[in-house]
Amino acid sequence: MQTQKSYRSAFIFVTSLFFLWGFITVLVDSLIPRLREVFTLTYFQAGLVQFAFFMAYFVLSIPAGYILSKIGYKKGIVLGLSTMAVGCLLFYPAASFRVFGIFMLAYFILAGGMTILQVAANPYVAVLGPEESASSRLNLSQAFNSLGTAIAPAIGAVLILSDKIKTSDEIAALSSPDKESYLINEASAVQAPFLGIAAFIILLALIFVFVKLPTLIEKTSNQGYGALLRNKSLMMGALGILVYVGAEVAIGSYLVNYFMDMKMPALIAENSFMRSISESILQSDITTKDSKAIVGAFVTFYWSGAMIGRFIGAWLTKIVAPAKVLSFFAFGAITLILISINTTGFIAMWSILAVGLFNSIMFPTIFTLAIDGLNELKPQASGILCTMIVGGALIPPAYGLIADSVGFKWAFILVLACYGYILYYGYYKRKNKGELQSA
Repeated sequence: MQTQKSYRSAFIFVTSLFFLWGFITVLVDSLIPRLREVFTLTYFQAGLVQFAFFMAYFVLSIPAGYILSKIGYKKGIVLGLSTMAVGCLLFYPAASFRVFGIFMLAYFILAGGMTILQVAANPYVAVLGPEESASSRLNLSQAFNSLGTAIAPAIGAVLILSDKIKTSDEIAALSSPDKESYLINEASAVQAPFLGIAAFIILLALIFVFVKLPTLIEKTSNQGYGALLRNKSLMMGALGILVYVGAEVAIGSYLVNYFMDMKMPALIAENSFMRSISESILQSDITTKDSKAIVGAFVTFYWSGAMIGRFIGAWLTKIVAPAKVLSFFAFGAITLILISINTTGFIAMWSILAVGLFNSIMFPTIFTLAIDGLNELKPQASGILCTMIVGGALIPPAYGLIADSVGFKWAFILVLACYGYILYYGYYKRKNKGELQSA
């Protein structure tokens, strides 16, 4: 009974971390319009912000898994939070001196801390209780991650984007004193929120230093990564994480362009119901908005679907085998994409938005299926799986390249292949449920 209570408290504390990194990940997106002006960046340089985020996962996940296997989950969480705080604090000199290199270093360190945190927190939630309910627990924790991503844009709009951002031409037209004053104010808009976030993260790290968490790494394995690389189930799961993250980010990144390609702004303006939805999200008459904003408002449904689906998934994976749920959700995503590419108008639009709901359970369910039965090797396995988040940096450019060549509808074939593999992985895990997972 005491163990159950201990696990429940630990689960609540660790789930708060999922909310935190989801919130910060999206909040940084709000920085990009300001960063372009503060640092006078090209769009390519601004795009390097996301590249730095995914590269942190690629470079640091496996080393983080190794460190975690030596120091344990709790110290790993404290290390991740401390690293994130250092990254946030570096935003201050980066904005003060307006040196893009310092900002990129700050963001890489922040993303590195989030990488350590994710490598530690995902398997820790998975082992906080019976292995058969691991997918349910991780889906619930990931639901709060999605809640953080849903709240962050509104907070970012208030804290970071509340005042008008001048264009490069408008800045160039200012007198030298006015230009300097404007850029100092822009820097302050970046600095204040991240100083506040750094203070909160430091407080959270101190709480985790003193809070009592169950010690769930009983011993350090001597097998290391060699055994894991020979583990078929884990390596198939790693590929599953890569294609899932890549497919989700590819769809989310190009939704606005896809809707523009289908001439959706005009259809939305002509339909009173759809127009009212767009205006309620934008909080203004759509005639005053750019056409991209009109369709961009509906992207909210794609990401909100992931949050809702994870709460549903936490319950569903308790009563149905997680591998079966994964196969069903992958099949649902494939069906909706096929409907979208073979239709037009609102059917095509809503069917692709609904893919977000079916994306919801994929990461936590693939993750727990992949580490099932690995025992003391789970920290290193988590490092391998989190490395595959780099799929978010690989598949979207490939999707864009295909779209440039043959159009959006054909480009979805790449995404269909990703979900097809996830469907197969769910089928494989169902058929091999009783196999020995460790190498």
